[in-house]
Amino acid sequence: MKSQPMAGFLFSLLAITMWGTLPIVLQVVLKVIDAQTIVWFRFVVAAMGLFLLLYFAKKLPNFTAFFRQYRGLWVIGVIGLSCNFFLFNLALKYIPAAASQVISPISTFVMVMVGVVWFKETFGVHQKIGFVLVVIGLGMFFNNNFSDFAEMNAYAYGILLAISASLIWIGYSISQKLMLAHFNSQQILLMIYFGCAIVFTPTADLSQMQGLTTFQTVCLIYCGLNTVIAYGSYAEALNRWEVSKVSLMMTLIPVMTLLFSALFHKLDPEQFPSNSLNFIGYMGAIVVVMGAMLAAVGHKIFYRYQLDIRKR
Repeated sequence: MKSQPMAGFLFSLLAITMWGTLPIVLQVVLKVIDAQTIVWFRFVVAAMGLFLLLYFAKKLPNFTAFFRQYRGLWVIGVIGLSCNFFLFNLALKYIPAAASQVISPISTFVMVMVGVVWFKETFGVHQKIGFVLVVIGLGMFFNNNFSDFAEMNAYAYGILLAISASLIWIGYSISQKLMLAHFNSQQILLMIYFGCAIVFTPTADLSQMQGLTTFQTVCLIYCGLNTVIAYGSYAEALNRWEVSKVSLMMTLIPVMTLLFSALFHKLDPEQFPSNSLNFIGYMGAIVVVMGAMLAAVGHKIFYRYQLDIRKR
């Protein structure tokens, strides 16, 4: 597809906005509906929405061929993504939305290490520096919560759930990477969404949705549509813009969560709690984002620097 930088930027912006606001809105719904029912609803809506998109685009996968070749990898992907969604939703009952997002680079760096060991990829200097920055930034971000970790209270439990969600996501990511040899990412996601919806069907309690207020209903619908819109926008961004630039935009998701948390709290303090971060905490979030950025596109910076030296 022809390069369309503005369209790529707008699709990237839409994707990070959807992902950045998701945990904030989820916390509203989690007050009245349990995590497994919300996850079931999200997967059902995502599977149905993606099925319709691929159907009208005439890009539905060959289901027989898919399961013949990738049954085992599909199971790993379903387990990885279903556990990721459930643990992430459960974590939001104990920690603020911003805290759940700022630790997301952990999965990226673990995935890099998996790539180094399994796929024989390189671990560049920019990634090593980025990793150090993320670790320093996380220490700064959680500077007010060291006592929580020492006591292993509810906040620490929520952080452990969020970290577990990030780590188990790697199983899904590896399985998808291996299946990309014969199917595109949207086709793989469709099959995994359906599998995840089946996993949570026995645990879903639809009666919890009957007493929702109009606002809570809107939030629930938003959570359901979020997955389709965010992943669809991300795919379109990759089709229209450079991968490195899209990756750079994705590192801004924690910043979007912080910004929208503050905005929503201003608009409705009763529904949306404040960030409750001090100055060091905000600076820590910035350092984490810088580390993630360096890991994503730092190779270009180092490459240009080497070219400049050679020209001299």
